[in-house]
Amino acid sequence: MTTRTTTTGRTRRSPWPLARVLRDRNAGLYLAGVVVSGFGSSALGLAAGVWVKDLTGSDGLAALCLLALWTPALAGPALGTIADRVRRKPLLIAANLLPAGLLPVLFAVDSPGALWLLFAVLFLYGVAGVVQDAAESALVAAAVDPRLLGDFNGLRMTANEGMKLVAPLAGAGLCAAYGGPSVAALDALTFVLAAGLYAALRVPDAPPGRPAVTWRRQTAEGARYLWGHPGLRPLVLAGGVTMLCAGVGGATLYAVVDALGRSPAYAGVLYAVQGAGSVTVGVLSGPALRRLGARRFGAAGIALFAVAVAGRAVPSDAVVWASAAAVGVGLPTVLIAALTAVQHETPGPLLGRVSATAHSLVFAPNVLGLAAGAALVELADLRLLLPSVGAVLLATALTLTLAPSGRPALTDSP
Repeated sequence: MTTRTTTTGRTRRSPWPLARVLRDRNAGLYLAGVVVSGFGSSALGLAAGVWVKDLTGSDGLAALCLLALWTPALAGPALGTIADRVRRKPLLIAANLLPAGLLPVLFAVDSPGALWLLFAVLFLYGVAGVVQDAAESALVAAAVDPRLLGDFNGLRMTANEGMKLVAPLAGAGLCAAYGGPSVAALDALTFVLAAGLYAALRVPDAPPGRPAVTWRRQTAEGARYLWGHPGLRPLVLAGGVTMLCAGVGGATLYAVVDALGRSPAYAGVLYAVQGAGSVTVGVLSGPALRRLGARRFGAAGIALFAVAVAGRAVPSDAVVWASAAAVGVGLPTVLIAALTAVQHETPGPLLGRVSATAHSLVFAPNVLGLAAGAALVELADLRLLLPSVGAVLLATALTLTLAPSGRPALTDSP
């Protein structure tokens, strides 16, 4: 807690930064929108695979749901440019209303022959998500005190991870009881509610000037700015390597469970433990960012994640539980650090496309990691594979620690 001196000479304590974020009207509306839409998205994310599995019995087709959702991230730089060419608040609202209008189409998916509709809707759902992330990141940077962005992004992570603790189970239960269309209807409702919350925001959102260059040139400007910034480039690259390794490690989960002699359902317990760790780090990230700076905060989290991944090779319930909690704490740190640094260091007119480019570079490798991990887990012993992934992560943490920081980052608030 910090102090301020009043006009009478008395010292008055100011609220903790976390409390100041929660008291801020715009931040509260943003977080409420994240919780509402995040619940629906997390519920549908699991239910879509269950839905396809029930209709076809195919694990491969069920896995395509994830691919359909993630593929638009590869076009993140181009999609993010939209947020720099139009007003961002109406764009954020539209990015929520688009999937809300598309999801009722899924009531027509009642046979394997209609699955193309599901995959098409999931693809457009992913497109809307990329645009929404870019518009939201740019608006947050304008609406929230820059000194509180770390706290806000940590709370956003907490909200997202908190929904992942309950929403997938709710979605799976609803799907089993009433079928996939019921989950689609729930998700559409959450998007409408989130759009209403975003409509209530009071943020400066002047129309952007007429672009002086083409769409391609604008997109390239965002990529050049990110790549040329000595503080952002190492953070984003470290985030991408971390998510690549997270994908490889995630693909080994059921092999880890099998090594413990447990049933596949035991993976749900480990997911819950990991989620609890992520909720914790979300609350603590703001003070940690101000104390350590973005690079050291991210590097510390990657190092913890490295130890946790390697520890999962030990066939012990206690060690695997501790590793799951450590994964939950360590993995989000570089993501929070990179997003906050992008918001701090990027000029407003560039923020949409730079943010979307950073999201693509960080999150797209996770899909490649999942694919590589699915192959490696069949070929390599866990006692060799997981410590090797941990070694790559430790090298990434060290590289990030030694990288230049650019401008001084994230000082404490007054």
